[in-house]
Amino acid sequence: MVHIDFRNPQFNEEFDEFIQLASSSGLSILTTITGTRAIPNAKYFAGTGKVEEIRRAVADMTADVVVFNHALTPGQERNLESAIGCRVIDRVGLILDIFAQRARSYEGMLQVELAQLQHLSTRLVRGWTHLERQKGGIGLRGPGETQLETDRRLLGNRIRTISSRLEKVRRQRNQVRRWRQRSATPIISLVGYTNAGKSTLFNRLTGAHSYVADKLFATLDTTLRKVIIEPGHQVVLSDTVGFIRHIPHDLIEAFHATLEEVKESDLLLHVIDVNDAQRYSHIEQVNGVIRDIGAESLPQILVFNKIDLKSEIAARVEKNNGSMPQVWLSAATGVGVDGLLQVISQHLEPTRRLRILHIPTSASRLRADLFRSGEVCEEHLDQDGSWVMHINISVSSLQRLCRDYGIDEAAIQ
Repeated sequence: MVHIDFRNPQFNEEFDEFIQLASSSGLSILTTITGTRAIPNAKYFAGTGKVEEIRRAVADMTADVVVFNHALTPGQERNLESAIGCRVIDRVGLILDIFAQRARSYEGMLQVELAQLQHLSTRLVRGWTHLERQKGGIGLRGPGETQLETDRRLLGNRIRTISSRLEKVRRQRNQVRRWRQRSATPIISLVGYTNAGKSTLFNRLTGAHSYVADKLFATLDTTLRKVIIEPGHQVVLSDTVGFIRHIPHDLIEAFHATLEEVKESDLLLHVIDVNDAQRYSHIEQVNGVIRDIGAESLPQILVFNKIDLKSEIAARVEKNNGSMPQVWLSAATGVGVDGLLQVISQHLEPTRRLRILHIPTSASRLRADLFRSGEVCEEHLDQDGSWVMHINISVSSLQRLCRDYGIDEAAIQ
């Protein structure tokens, strides 16, 4: 394990998080080698002296792989492998390996494979230099050039196939999302740094049994459940993949369909590990990813989790004018969860009001959607045989209903 400390935050990564990533991937750590530089070396990333130290350590311990806690260029990876004499992977490759182990759903496995192939596509150059090379041209191509071209073609074909399948999954997700929007049920997404306790809070609020582990990226596949936050008022809660510092761009692209769930939410619950010494830095990292996916305008509630591990912190709710509400709780024990439900209810209440909707008998699908969402407070028939429904609905949900079913919003009381 190699960690270089730079004076430039652009290149710096957290050492403790690096060790957690390695442990989560199942690696057996033989030794860690650290160093200090002002800027990365163009050829090896680390200095030549440090590369020699790594080479000796690999030879002494017969290590199978060297992992750098930094993003390496393809050229740097090849140069390091040649100098050290064993396989070298960088931080991005390590994260991709963890994702490959965690993915369980069909969509998740496709997303991970796409990210891996996109990462690999930049590392095929000179992958076959041990074979004969000849000048290009018809009848003059050497086997090395032929194999490299074949690999590129097969890789490109596979990327297009996976992208096509993911596009189909995205269309299916959009159909389900439109149905949820027509049902007028608010959507709340759990976001936060990896291992902050999102899945534990999700299970506490929904009674579900999503996989929970004290590991980075324990959750990859989005899970949706309905939650009744008060009598007659329910929401859809979404558990999403955890974020991390300098999340690889390939992952953001590959998980675009999953991250769209966050973008289409009405409210974000930003879960934070209160025991994390880097929690405020991690808040900024999460907000950076939220900006990258175009969800920065969504309201947030900051949820400071794991207070059961600190006896001096009590469950409480803090609401300051002009800032995000803050809730302090323990998802593991349930302390403070009631306060979170109250804050969610108070946040959604101003956007909701009781409305009277006249529905003709020809609009039975609309009536079914409203009942399915649990927003109907009262219903009776008028003299014309139409349904008169008293519904508790938000302005945005009302606009979606009117648009999808061709209802004149001015006719709604």
